[in-house]
This record gives sequence, structure tokens and C-alpha cells, in this order.
Amino acid sequence: MPKASVKRLIECEKKDLIELVLDIEKYPEFVPFCFDAKIYENKQDGDLQKIIADLTIGKGPFKDTYKSDVAFNKKTDSIYVKNIEGPLNHLTNNWTFTDKNNGITEITFDIDFEIKNKFLNSLMVVSFQFGLEKIADAFQKRAEELFGNSKN
Repeated sequence: MPKASVKRLIECEKKDLIELVLDIEKYPEFVPFCFDAKIYENKQDGDLQKIIADLTIGKGPFKDTYKSDVAFNKKTDSIYVKNIEGPLNHLTNNWTFTDKNNGITEITFDIDFEIKNKFLNSLMVVSFQFGLEKIADAFQKRAEELFGNSKN
């Protein structure tokens, strides 16, 4: 089961980074390996924002869609994601956002998943950290493009 964690310091306000991560339908524009995204439900429930969304991901000839339950907790500034259906036995990921000095936010992204197809799962174990770093790079670059110049 691939598990990994990435931590980054990004020159961006926390609220803007949270908004970027929750803007799931824009992922195909900048997230590697993401071909399509669709939000089915987006509602407020007290301090939680709950989203049900599909992501179509893949590489090369392998492409599949999975449905996720996304919960943004406004009190803890964290986003928790778990898969509902699709090609995964399970998927959980957690985003945390922490204010640092001078408009810098620390993000931590933890992910744990297992693909139902054992062959694909074994391939993912080998290249997973590299892929996760590419995805983290894409989020950082997007944040800097959208929000990085706001202080200048």
C-alpha cells in the first residue's frame, strides 16, 4: 500500500491555499495525471464543508475514475479525503495548513491508498513518492501563479 507525506512552505495566504485545494474541478488544468474532475455535491454542515467529487486519473494507457468524499474542517484548517467508489480498495489523504511568518503557509499532505489491481498497485509503490512530489510541485506552482504576486 503506497503511503507518503509531503511538506512544503508556500508563499501564499492559508485561505488562498485552502481555496485552491477545494477547487477540485480545476485540477485537470494543472495537476499531473488528472484528466477530469466533477463535483456532484458541495454543502455546508456547521464547521464542515462537504464535497462529493470524481477525479479521473491515470498515466499512459491506464486511466480510471474514482469518487471521493472531501471534508474541509474550518476549525482545524484541514481537508480529509476518502474514496467512496472506483478502482481503489481504499484511499485517504489529509491536507493541513499552518500559518507561518509573512504570508507563508506550511502545507502537509499525507496520502495512503491501495489500487484493487495488484499489478498496478505494485507499479505505484515504485514511483509513488516521485509522483506525489510532482503533484505537490504543481499545487505550489499554481498557488504562486494565482496568489504569489498579490503582495508586490
